[in-house]
Amino acid sequence: MIARIALFALVAGTAGCAPQKKPAPIPAVVECDATRVLYLKGKQRTAVDESEALRHAGAKRLRWIEPGSAVTMDFRVDRLNLHVDKTGIITDARCG
Repeated sequence: MIARIALFALVAGTAGCAPQKKPAPIPAVVECDATRVLYLKGKQRTAVDESEALRHAGAKRLRWIEPGSAVTMDFRVDRLNLHVDKTGIITDARCG
């Protein structure tokens, strides 16, 4: 009986010493900052370099929003929304 208790104590005492798996690193979240691309307001849509706008805003995705277009309400911290009027002039830049 004493041998069983001693064995249990030995096993229980070394359980905390077992190597633990390290948690997977949390991926860095890319957040858009539309204030960095406000210089685009007033420019024609066709004159915008989309990759440059994404880089300046720190975004991964770009969405053009035209008047009257259906837009989903999902919020994405990595998306740049460029609003244009009916003539294709950029009127606003927002993230989400």
